[in-house]
Amino acid sequence: MNICDLYILFTIGDSMARNVHARIGIIGGSGLYDPEILEDTKQMKMTTPFGAPSAPITVGYLKEVPVAFLPRHGIGHWIPPHKINYRANIWALRELGVERIIAVSAVGSLQEHIKPGDLVVPDQFIDFTKSRVYTFYDGGKVYHVSLADPFCPVLRDLLISTAKSFGYSVHEKGTYICIEGPRFSTRAESRMFRQFADIIGMTLVPKVTLARELEICYATLALVTDYDVWAEKPVDAQEVVRVMTENVEKAKKILYEVIPKIPEERSCICSKALENAAVD
Repeated sequence: MNICDLYILFTIGDSMARNVHARIGIIGGSGLYDPEILEDTKQMKMTTPFGAPSAPITVGYLKEVPVAFLPRHGIGHWIPPHKINYRANIWALRELGVERIIAVSAVGSLQEHIKPGDLVVPDQFIDFTKSRVYTFYDGGKVYHVSLADPFCPVLRDLLISTAKSFGYSVHEKGTYICIEGPRFSTRAESRMFRQFADIIGMTLVPKVTLARELEICYATLALVTDYDVWAEKPVDAQEVVRVMTENVEKAKKILYEVIPKIPEERSCICSKALENAAVD
């Protein structure tokens, strides 16, 4: 059975989901678990052909815009990065009607000028994961989607301009290297990574790829919590949490302003990702 068949035949386990629609999706990461910026919320417990998503999805409104919020690590941060059911998460959001996703995530810095407390809106990534499921297209019709420019330019521009309007230190470009986790890097790995990338995290891949396969716009708002161990200071998980708590308030303010500005019509490359991707 290919992905088109799944779209036709699969039904959501909770029938209430059929009557719920969300145009924008937020995937929360370390520190951002509570969708408090949303109003008139309801919890949607969903199933997908790939299993259950990380948690029930909260659907509500932000300035009249319907939004779906999903904590990628589950409620209480109990799912490690290498065990997240990425396909279920992206599929469930798509079933709710989501066309654009903003993911908020904690990252380490690989460059001196990108400081803890800064924000980065990456424009490229390098995949250094090892054991994840990277595609919806496991059989049947074969698609090879382009990820030359993996992030939605419309979402990126809105995140950057809004962060600047608040006076936050935001880096407009950056390469995100995604590692398997849950461990942090060795010093040797960190020194190697910084030759090619600017920030490092554990959860970007395969979300960004799966979103493109479903023609969903995707962008990451990366919150820098620490210098990786290239800086000769071992990463301390408690220090990461402290800086992240400070950064989460910035992320909430940005999301509150960005989401109402997102246009309903899409003209970006993301919305046409499958047009020339099929192998006949």
